[in-house]
Amino acid sequence: MADKIVLSAEPRSDVGKGASRRLRRLAARVPGIIYGGGQDPRNISLSHRELLKAMEAEAFYSQVLEVSLDGEGVSTIVKDVQRHPSKPQILHVDFQRIRADQEITVNIPVHLLNEEACKGVRLENGRVAHHIMEVEVSCLPAALPEYFEIDLADLGVGDSVYLSGLAVPEGVTLTQLALGEDHDQPVVSIEEARIMEEETGDDTEAASDAEVDAEDGDDADKDGDDTEADDKD
Repeated sequence: MADKIVLSAEPRSDVGKGASRRLRRLAARVPGIIYGGGQDPRNISLSHRELLKAMEAEAFYSQVLEVSLDGEGVSTIVKDVQRHPSKPQILHVDFQRIRADQEITVNIPVHLLNEEACKGVRLENGRVAHHIMEVEVSCLPAALPEYFEIDLADLGVGDSVYLSGLAVPEGVTLTQLALGEDHDQPVVSIEEARIMEEETGDDTEAASDAEVDAEDGDDADKDGDDTEADDKD
């Protein structure tokens, strides 16, 4: 289990768009909020640098984080991160306060093992198709899995691992499967590489045809340009 991520926060009393812009520009801090857990919301600010560093960890988005505020550690999960559309800048973060006795809903990443050693890839000229990168679960905070693992070593072309085939710890519910068996979906499949190659070949052929058409058009434009030049003379 990865070490719990701890973020240092300060209370924020000056709110509004103008105040948030000043906070980001002058103090290099990110406005945020902590809510839920049967308590009043708290407006906070965090170091932009510290936040960016924490976000490099996969666990930032899928595990319980501790936000240190007023000398107290608050257990939270990330509910929303607002990013600048064109800069590597975080604009706002929402944290949900959690309680040990209340279930939470979180997206958990799926890790694939032994892709290169996969029978379908190594011996059958197949390729790995990863359909679902993360799976939504519902559970108590203490039961939250860090990730799901799927071993591809023995999978051949045509084989798939579905949501129902994941090793789910006790006390954890896959929300998709809770809707019924008809919501079971493949997480990863081993497909024939030939299909992908044929599609690539079609794209190449279409691109070649387009190049020929473009060359024909260029020749026509050149003829027209020569005519115009003759008329000007």
